[in-house]
Amino acid sequence: MRKQFGVVAGALIAGVLVVGCTGNVGDSGGGDSKKLVLIPGVADEPFYISMQCGAETKAEELGYELGTQAPTKFDAAQQTPILSGVVSNKPGGILIAPTHATAMASPIKQARDAGIKIVEVDTALDDTSVALSSIASDNAKGGELAARTLAKLVGDKGPVLVINTKAGTSTTDARARGFEDALKAFPGMTSLGVQYNNNEAAQAASIVTATLAAHPDLAGIFATNLSSAEGAATGLRNANKLGQVKLVGFDASPKQVEDLKAGTVQALIVQDPGGIGAKGVEQAVAAIEGKPVTRTIQTDMVAITQADMDANSKYFYKRKC
Repeated sequence: MRKQFGVVAGALIAGVLVVGCTGNVGDSGGGDSKKLVLIPGVADEPFYISMQCGAETKAEELGYELGTQAPTKFDAAQQTPILSGVVSNKPGGILIAPTHATAMASPIKQARDAGIKIVEVDTALDDTSVALSSIASDNAKGGELAARTLAKLVGDKGPVLVINTKAGTSTTDARARGFEDALKAFPGMTSLGVQYNNNEAAQAASIVTATLAAHPDLAGIFATNLSSAEGAATGLRNANKLGQVKLVGFDASPKQVEDLKAGTVQALIVQDPGGIGAKGVEQAVAAIEGKPVTRTIQTDMVAITQADMDANSKYFYKRKC
């Protein structure tokens, strides 16, 4: 199904983007258990678009209507009013990627208390009692995979840096922890710690510039998400260090795939967002229909390099469904 993109007017804060699927959710003004709403972490990001595509396909297959509404920034202050607006329309279920592990707890609890089935996709609250199910990549293992991949690229030696997005983001924090833990198996490598870019590529580029000034022998970088990886690549390009400092990114947006092909990024740790969306719909529908629900579902990841990218193209993220 071809879906339309529009802007919320009146009920939600100005500037909040709505990604409508078969129209805005709740147009009828009443509750509808056959309606589901996906609230991703941010609009127009290929990871979440790919998740939406998987969720749409599964919802249609199961006879449900899926709407998607997303904030323009990965920010709890923007996601909260969107969630409140969705709750007022009383859909049967909400699939949400919480933009903060604690700040989103109260508004999501309010949605649950309104009788709506809550499923977490990608990110999750610290409070595991709120959602009925959480579907995400095994992010700690993804971080471990990134450490092993980067170690191979740098010959198991030299200082390395982790660039993370926002502190309190469950998925990327787990990736950083997994990376740091796995790094202990490589005594020739030293960690320069974790720095945060506030989900802004420009800040990630600045972090790289400052790190290179302090540590000109920097051997590698692990960037925990799309903005971190794209910004790190820019910083290395500005310093004429592309290819010299090895970069492992997370996710496979079209831009990141281009960077991998060009040698700007040496490896990508890739998720299956479409699968996460589809499984999220399955769990929401099961809850609505009174069937058993699985509390935690973890999906696998794969490390892709320039040498095997063509064979793994099915993992690349989409710009549209």
